[in-house]
Amino acid sequence: MELTTHLINDTINLYKWALTIADKRVEKWPLMDNPLPTLAISSSYLLFLWLGPKYMENREPFQLKKTLIFYNFSMVIFNFFICKELFLAARAAGYSYICQSVDYSDDPNEVRIAAALWWYFVSKGVEYLDTVFFILRKKFNQVSFLHVYHHCSMFTLWWIGIKWVAGGQSFFGAHMNAAIHVLMYLYYGLASFGPKIQKYLWWKKYLTVIQMVQFHVTIGHTALSLYMDCEFPHWMHYALICYALTFIALFANFYYQTYRRTPRQPREPKAAKALSNNGVSNGLSKGLGNGAGVVVVGGKVEAKERSSGVDNGRRKRKGRAKRD
Repeated sequence: MELTTHLINDTINLYKWALTIADKRVEKWPLMDNPLPTLAISSSYLLFLWLGPKYMENREPFQLKKTLIFYNFSMVIFNFFICKELFLAARAAGYSYICQSVDYSDDPNEVRIAAALWWYFVSKGVEYLDTVFFILRKKFNQVSFLHVYHHCSMFTLWWIGIKWVAGGQSFFGAHMNAAIHVLMYLYYGLASFGPKIQKYLWWKKYLTVIQMVQFHVTIGHTALSLYMDCEFPHWMHYALICYALTFIALFANFYYQTYRRTPRQPREPKAAKALSNNGVSNGLSKGLGNGAGVVVVGGKVEAKERSSGVDNGRRKRKGRAKRD
């Protein structure tokens, strides 16, 4: 019990100390005063993951076609806005794509970058709707561990990013990810129109490839920053590398299961297999001779007389009997 109390007190003291070095520019922004609102939203998301399927179990799935079209194209615009703001503000501030420390000043360009990163954080909360729509449409197979891990961790962990490093090196990953999400939500938006458009969307698997490339670039960029001893919190660099590695493993597994793994062939029923191996070749075909064909349909054997065999012979004999 004493050990638990000690641990809780140390954690609280560490958090209080961490607040003293947090970014003062963002502390009064929505959701940024303390982590409780963010944790409450993420907890509600996880609760819906449990209750949503139970609610939909005996109900017809919602179609939500117009809602999905509006939502996906809104996310295209939202992510394009974030990408554009980060690019223009970083360029105006003279940011380096190799190593960039955080400037906590009230310089207009730095505040603009911090604001764009805050909108990026908000977009990760909005993306919880992806899962909500899957469940309401009863697409439960889409709600995989990768899907939940990605959504829940991104929104929760980016609160830390905005609270302490809303600028500097943080802009690189957010900028790249927002650009990829423009393409991703464009795909989902077009797919929402239905089969007439879906048949032209051949590039779905390349979105997964691009995402995996993104994580490799992130690791390379972060490792380079550590090698150069870039003036950016090293603990955040190490945490980012570990986080990106988990995504590489999960996305690689998803790609293999979806696009590379050969689906198992359905097993042939034993009865049909026995007939095809023994009955047709050795038994039935001999018994019926040349006068009948054997067809296996759904595991059942059907015999058909050929017009040139038994049937013709009977017709001939009947003809001779009439002449006699």
